[in-house]
Amino acid sequence: MTPIALPPLTKDLVRVLIDADTIQRRVNELADIINRDYDKIEGTLILVGVLKGSFIFLSDLCRKLNVKHAVDFISLSSYGSSSKITGNVRMIMDTRENLEDKHVIIVEDILDSGHTLDYLSRNFAARKPASLKSVVLLDKPERRRIEFKPDYVGFEIPDVWVVGYGLDYAEKYRTLPYIAEMLPVEE
Repeated sequence: MTPIALPPLTKDLVRVLIDADTIQRRVNELADIINRDYDKIEGTLILVGVLKGSFIFLSDLCRKLNVKHAVDFISLSSYGSSSKITGNVRMIMDTRENLEDKHVIIVEDILDSGHTLDYLSRNFAARKPASLKSVVLLDKPERRRIEFKPDYVGFEIPDVWVVGYGLDYAEKYRTLPYIAEMLPVEE
C-alpha cells in the first residue's frame, strides 16, 4: 500500500493512505468472498452496520452482494466526549431485526482497540443467531486492547488517525472517497 500525495485540501490531512479505486477493488473482493461463503444458506443474510462510520462501506458492499440479504443498523459509542477510547461501550440504538436463527454479519469501519466488536459480538451471540461473523474495512492491530479477530478484513493499517470513506473526526471528512491520514489530535 503505497501512500499517495494528498491534494492540498486541508492542513489537517497528511496523506491519502488508501485511494478510492483501491477501496472499491477490495470491497468487490470482499463481496465475492461473502457471496461464496453464503451462497447456500437457508434464509436471508442480515448485514448489521455500526453507525455512523460503516455506512459508506456497508452501502458499497451490499450493492455487490448476490446473496439474499437485508440491512440493519446499530449505534454504539466507545469514545465518550473525546477522541480517547474509554473501553466502555454504550448502545445508543439497537437493531430492529430479530437476529435469532439468522445469519448475521457485523459491518464495521475500523477495528481499533477491539472493545466495540467484542461487546457487539458477545451481545449478538446471546441472541442466538444461526451464524455470526464480522467484516471490517480497516484493521489496526497495533492498537488492540482486547483480542478480536474479524472474519473478513479490507485493509490492515498502521497506528495513525484516519478519516474518510465513513470515518470522521468531529463529523468532518466522513464523505471523502478515500482514507486519509490525519494529523494527531491533541487533547
